Amino acid sequence: MTIPTLETERLRLRGHYPADLVPFLAMWQEPAFYRYLAGQPLPEEDVWTKMLRHAGVWALCGYGYWAVEEKATGQFIGNVGFGEWQRALEPSIKGYPEIGWVLAPRAHGRGYAAEAARAVLAWGDAHFAQKRTVCLIDEDNAPSLRLAAKCGYREFSRTAYKAHPIVLLERFAA
Repeated sequence: MTIPTLETERLRLRGHYPADLVPFLAMWQEPAFYRYLAGQPLPEEDVWTKMLRHAGVWALCGYGYWAVEEKATGQFIGNVGFGEWQRALEPSIKGYPEIGWVLAPRAHGRGYAAEAARAVLAWGDAHFAQKRTVCLIDEDNAPSLRLAAKCGYREFSRTAYKAHPIVLLERFAA
């Protein structure tokens, strides 16, 4: 499947390039980036595997993650999109596209995450037969919880994933 390119005023959302590994790996070495994700830096091999997963979900599900590129600089600044990760948790979210976003700390506070998330949600609303999408956020990640709320997500459960307390949220397309 060809990954569609989405454009916003300041961002280009595109498929991943092998060259994205270097800046993505650098992101995974910054505590401000991985704090609410893995809680620790990831080695190159694991970051590469994440990139492959982001690309591979497109082939299996017809949706996936986009690389986020800043138009003004052409620099890779993160990822946003939908996954189907088969997470072992209760309540189950299997079968629902799960939105996620991660941006380099240097890109935080500029509205890029909201801009990118709104673009992929518009794409999802136009392409998913399923009207419900979900997201999973660390309960201490206030910025992501605020962004989810701005995008129309509402909490439906609190649970744990891999021994970390999380909030499960859902959104229904109009």
